Amino acid sequence: MTESVECAVIGAGVVGLAVARALARAGREVVVLEAADCIGSHTSSRNSEVIHAGIYYPAGSLKARMCVAGRRALYAYCADRGVAYNNCGKLIVACAEEEKAGLEKIRAQALANGVADLEWMEPRAVRQLEPEVACVGALLSPSTGIVDSHGLMLAFQGDAENRGAMIAFLSPVAGGRVSDGGVELAVGGAVPMRLNARVVVNSAGNDAPVVAGSLDGFPRRHVPKRYFCKGNYFTLSGLKPPFRRLIYPAPEKAGLGVHVTIDLAGQARFGPDVEWTETWNYGVDPERARSFYAAIRRYWPGLPEGALAPGYSGMRPKLRAPGEPAGDFVIQGPNEHGVKGLVNLFGIESPGLTAALAIADYVAETLGP
Repeated sequence: MTESVECAVIGAGVVGLAVARALARAGREVVVLEAADCIGSHTSSRNSEVIHAGIYYPAGSLKARMCVAGRRALYAYCADRGVAYNNCGKLIVACAEEEKAGLEKIRAQALANGVADLEWMEPRAVRQLEPEVACVGALLSPSTGIVDSHGLMLAFQGDAENRGAMIAFLSPVAGGRVSDGGVELAVGGAVPMRLNARVVVNSAGNDAPVVAGSLDGFPRRHVPKRYFCKGNYFTLSGLKPPFRRLIYPAPEKAGLGVHVTIDLAGQARFGPDVEWTETWNYGVDPERARSFYAAIRRYWPGLPEGALAPGYSGMRPKLRAPGEPAGDFVIQGPNEHGVKGLVNLFGIESPGLTAALAIADYVAETLGP
């Protein structure tokens, strides 16, 4: 069986749903193809649910631009649509004197990205805000917050469907080919079919390189290698969290360090760490708690022994190997790869949730009328 549609979006994560919403609002016919039986079952629901300010990323990068624009749009969207969020702020802490210089670099980077509200805080001022935090200095980011990621995805889904978009669950893309009229996709599931789409947005997260590589006629030199980088989370068991804000240590090469976030119910979670792996799995090894205790006690020395319990994990869509600097988002359209009507979204890791609305607008502009 062969069907035709104007636009196919592959992946019903937070970015795919935001793209579907933007395209449907522009009057396009949209079908979202999702391999799972529900929205956001992978990266979009296995993260810290943080609304990032746009602090860390190189000036002019897609991450910096999309994060700053997306954060502003996201707060306004959540307020308008009744999506739960909390603009709680966060502290980025220096736990040793040699880390202060790193915080100064972060503040300079934030200014270069148009984030001018970071405030330097001495230890005494930090203790007035968060009495349990030990540090030699910190940056306060009042623009940072948290959001109900599932509520956000449901709102995007509702907006898209209200404009006529359809979501096909249990519909994995098994391959396809580039044709004169767009891309013909081979869609699996209970009733396999072929779908001719004039426009295809590949928002398959960790699987986006696999999808792109499965399209006959797509130039293989434009398919990046993917790497499996797992982030594990632990939860606080039997204790009321002593924090009202997010607490972040100085960043690491592959992530932002083992930080503490407070969810909208007031519960604390710690993570993610960085675990490079050869396979895709969501198990959390309880033995990793040892490194968590050491990392957390640098800024929260009062963490009791036995208070951490394995929580959950997520897989970052990494395009860089271990030891390499973190890469930028890759939004690859016809100007880059030469295939009309196809946009690939590669490496959409953090701050992808924050940037979702801005990425969606960018994709819609890339595709044109």
